Amino acid sequence: MATVSEAASRAPLRYSNVAVALHWTIVVLLLTQVWLGLTFADMPRGPARMEYFTWHKTVGATILLLTLIRLGYRLKNPPPPYPPDMPDWRRIAAVWSHRLLYTLLIVLPLTGLIAVSDHGPTTALVGGIPLPTVPGIDQATSDLSGDVHVFLVWSTITLLVIHIGAALYEQFGARAGVAYRMPPFRTRGGEPAIIAQGSAAAEIEADRP
Repeated sequence: MATVSEAASRAPLRYSNVAVALHWTIVVLLLTQVWLGLTFADMPRGPARMEYFTWHKTVGATILLLTLIRLGYRLKNPPPPYPPDMPDWRRIAAVWSHRLLYTLLIVLPLTGLIAVSDHGPTTALVGGIPLPTVPGIDQATSDLSGDVHVFLVWSTITLLVIHIGAALYEQFGARAGVAYRMPPFRTRGGEPAIIAQGSAAAEIEADRP
């Protein structure tokens, strides 16, 4: 019977279940956040708009928290390697698109927080949960951060569209596609992919002679 290391040497490798769960949770929240932001931005001032805005702040804070958790997990548990036959330009593009996405998912909520920090020491989330704001922010800085926030929103939407397009290309167009690293995408032949991150990766390493 083949050992884990022997199987791993010939099988495609994918992200761990923890990384997969964090990835898709953030994706759903991010799409929800875009909808919330575009919806309340066009609403007249009033209780309904404030309710949408409160949900917008809450989802943004959740995205920031989950992104930091995922980044910490990723730093402690390196992702599975790209296939060796993947062209360098696609490998570089994939690496930098992920880095930009992580940066935007952290900076975007922070600019939003700064934008509301001139209203008091806390801002209310859903359920009345008080979120501490950034101290010492005046209205001019708040307005500037709000403008930066809007710019980053459209930058994130653009990068997200590119990221989705690249994933679809890797799955359905590229011969050495790597979308299978993130379930539910599958390998071209439908063969199972071995988890190569976290504790499962440690088991693979331990099984090697």
